[in-house]
Amino acid sequence: MAKTKELTVEERLRALYDLQLIDSRIDEIRNVRGELPLEVRDLEDEVAGLNIRLEKLVSSLEVIDNDIVSKKNQIEESKSLIKKYSEQQKNVRNNREFNSLTKEVEFQELEIELAEKHIKEFKAQIEQKKVVISETKDRLKERENHLKHKKNELDAILAETEKEEQALIQKSQDYQEQIEERLVAAYNRIRKNVKNGLAVVPIERGASGGSFFTIPPQIQVEIAARKKVITDEHSGRILVDAQLAEEQKEKMEKLFAKLS
Repeated sequence: MAKTKELTVEERLRALYDLQLIDSRIDEIRNVRGELPLEVRDLEDEVAGLNIRLEKLVSSLEVIDNDIVSKKNQIEESKSLIKKYSEQQKNVRNNREFNSLTKEVEFQELEIELAEKHIKEFKAQIEQKKVVISETKDRLKERENHLKHKKNELDAILAETEKEEQALIQKSQDYQEQIEERLVAAYNRIRKNVKNGLAVVPIERGASGGSFFTIPPQIQVEIAARKKVITDEHSGRILVDAQLAEEQKEKMEKLFAKLS
């Protein structure tokens, strides 16, 4: 939006304070949301991580089941070999052949014992993993429910405030375009440097809003005259008189009522 005319100092001050009121209202809306968007993102990441963990645990169970099947097949092969060697022992020609077959039988019996030991260990691992899977499922369910609750909470706030926020953002841009760039740059710089985002404040009880530093009477008179833009020497904030602030607040409250 192009600037249609050169503003007087008073018009600039009014526009600046209007801009401050609009931006403060946007800040309020965002404060209502607070940490909710971050909480939702964190919960989504946690749920995704738990699902990946669950998939890996279930996949590892399948691997162990396959290992058990492999060991059982090995036992069957060893039993078959023992039977074969035992039959061959009946037809040996000398002790050396008998002893050799006996060693083969003993080796296969050890293989069976080892395979059975491994199967026992695998089954113990399965039971342990089933406990972890059960705990992970419970945790996942709890986190999913929490995520659903937080999403509903965020959606409700967004549904209530998003339209107003977008309208206010547009209004903020419109007001910035009415004010000379030098003042807008100063305003934005001050807003970034102060904790509450207040770059334009009225005189309250002889001091700048939110400050305990008294403004000298002569400066207060100059501020009330609205002939130049005056900043607080302590905080750097732009100062306006209380009457102007009250007039602009009433004007902006009507605007906010229409937008909300």
